[in-house]
Amino acid sequence: NNAGGRLSGLVNRRIAQRLPPFFLDLPPEMSDASTPPPAVPTPPAHVPLFELFIVFLKIGTLAIGGGGQAFLYRDIVEVKKWVSDRDYVVGLAIAQVLPGANPVNLAVYFGQKLGGGMGSIAAVFGMVVPAFCIILAAGYAYRQLQQYPATHFVLLGAAAVGISATLAMSFKITAKVERNVATILLGLATFVA
Repeated sequence: NNAGGRLSGLVNRRIAQRLPPFFLDLPPEMSDASTPPPAVPTPPAHVPLFELFIVFLKIGTLAIGGGGQAFLYRDIVEVKKWVSDRDYVVGLAIAQVLPGANPVNLAVYFGQKLGGGMGSIAAVFGMVVPAFCIILAAGYAYRQLQQYPATHFVLLGAAAVGISATLAMSFKITAKVERNVATILLGLATFVA
């Protein structure tokens, strides 16, 4: 039974962590060499402020109308490898619980994590400045073009892109998250709600 083998390997590793070294010579039937030891999380590297600003500036420019979480995941987890999947999920959960806009909360959290207090400021400016400028320009353009039906279709298309980018990021994270009954039930309850 594969599940039993994984469980026994986990139990053996936990025991080995608590016992003195002379107890660690286990018989072959009690060791589990096939299961690698759990990875030790590495602290994130200190990222230069300008590089942090540029990454969040790009995300703030591209993520108008949604999808910022997906762009951020791609850039800081997959491309730059500044944080792990687990660290990203923790930051995302914290950003969603805190009051305020999620993209700004994410910028504050990851800016602090990667560059300290100044990193947080650089990330927030990078995230907010392009959005502010684009919203001003889009508001003016919408005021001039609101009478045309095509304007509404363009806005619907932008919303669809934001939703699909967010769903793609959630599928990537879901594939990597530890699965157990509690997380599956919590995920289903969240989806239904």
